[in-house]
Amino acid sequence: MVQTNEFAHRMASKTIKLVDKEGYPVAGKEVTLNLTNHKFLFGCGIFDAIEVANKIVPADRLAFQENKLEKFLDVFNSATLPFYWGTFEPEKGKPRTNELKAAAQWLKERNVTVKGHPLCWHTVTAPWLLDMSNEEILKSQFDRIERDVTDFKGLIDTWDVINEVVIMPIFDKYDNGITRISKDLGRVGIIKEMFAKTREFNPGATLLLNDFNTSINYEILIDGCLQAGISIDAIGIQSHQHQGYWGREKLEEVLDRFSHFGLPLHFTENTLTSGHVMPSEIEDLNDYQIPEWPSTPEFEERQAKEVEEMYSILFKHPQVEAITTWSFSDDGAWLGAPAGFVRKDNSPKPAYEVLKKLIKGDWSTNVKCKTDDNGMVSFEGFLGDYDLVCGDKKRSFKLDKVAETVQITI
Repeated sequence: MVQTNEFAHRMASKTIKLVDKEGYPVAGKEVTLNLTNHKFLFGCGIFDAIEVANKIVPADRLAFQENKLEKFLDVFNSATLPFYWGTFEPEKGKPRTNELKAAAQWLKERNVTVKGHPLCWHTVTAPWLLDMSNEEILKSQFDRIERDVTDFKGLIDTWDVINEVVIMPIFDKYDNGITRISKDLGRVGIIKEMFAKTREFNPGATLLLNDFNTSINYEILIDGCLQAGISIDAIGIQSHQHQGYWGREKLEEVLDRFSHFGLPLHFTENTLTSGHVMPSEIEDLNDYQIPEWPSTPEFEERQAKEVEEMYSILFKHPQVEAITTWSFSDDGAWLGAPAGFVRKDNSPKPAYEVLKKLIKGDWSTNVKCKTDDNGMVSFEGFLGDYDLVCGDKKRSFKLDKVAETVQITI
C-alpha cells in the first residue's frame, strides 16, 4: 500500500469510535479496515454486460461472457454502456430500453457506477431522422433525452451528453440528422440545448462533454460553453492511442491545458494496443481495416508499461476523477485492435495484472489496528467505501474528506 504525499488528494484521515449496543466504548479490540470500492472511477466499456444480464446468447457463449465479467469486476468499479441512437432505437418507437436496463441493474447490484454513452452524436445515429425536417429532428432528439434519462434515472446518473461536437457541424462522411441540426444551432448552441434538456430530467446527474479532439479547438469550444453559462460537470477526453502511446510529455501537456478550466477531467475512452501500431498517415482511425491484428508477447509487455505509466500519471493528477479503457477484451474490440486487458480467450494480459496490482495493491488500504480505552481508532486511507471488521461483526462506512469522528455500533 503506497501512502505518500503525491496521493494526498486521494486520501483522508478518519477517527472512528466503536461502541456496543448499549453505547459503551469497545476498548482494546483488534479491528481491520479494508477499502472495498474506490471513490476514483476505474472503468471500461463493458457492453458484454447486456448479453450476460439478459441471457440472450447460447449457454457456452454465456459462460464465456460471465467469466469475462468476473475478471472485469475483480478490478473495475465503473462501466460504460452503449446508447448509440442507431443501435438503441433502429426502428422509431422501439428502443432497447429493457435490455439496457437489465445490464445497468446487473452492474449496479455489483457496486459498479454506470455511464450512458452518448445521448447525442452524429455517428451511429438513428437513420430515420433523415426523413424529418430539422425542427422535427430537434424535437425527436429532445424526446429521446427525456425518455432515456427518465427511464434510467437511479441506474444511470452519469451521461456523455453530446459527443465530438468539434467535428459535428463539418462532418461529411455521410449525411445524418444530428449534423444537420448542429449546423442550424452552432456548436455552443447544440451543446446548450442538450445539456439543458438532460439536466431538466435528471438535475443531479453528472453530465459530460466528450471529444477526441484535444487541440485548441476543443479548448475554445469549452470556453464558449462556459461563457454561455452551460453547466458542464466534467470534461471528457478520449485517448484512443492506436497510433502509439502519447507518452508522459503529451499526456502532461493535455492535462495542463484542460485542467485550467477548473473542472473534473474524465479520460472516457482510452486505448493502448498490445499489437502493432497503426500507421501514422491514417487520419480517420475508422479507415484502418485489416483482416487480423494480433496481440503478441513483446507488444503485451509494452502495453503493460504504458498502462502503468499512464494510469499513474492520471491518478496523481488532482482533477482527474475517472479513467475508462474503451475495450476490456480483445473479443469484439473497436477496429479489431488488440486493445483489451484480456485476450480473445479471456486470459489476462500483463496489463491486466499490472493494473490490478496498482488498484487493489499499491492504491488500496487494508489496515489492522486496536481500539484505545475510549474505543477510538484512527487511520489514513484512500477515499472510498470501507468495511470495518471486529471479531465476527462487519460494518460499512465511507471515507471522505470530511474530518469529523464517526461513531459505529457493533
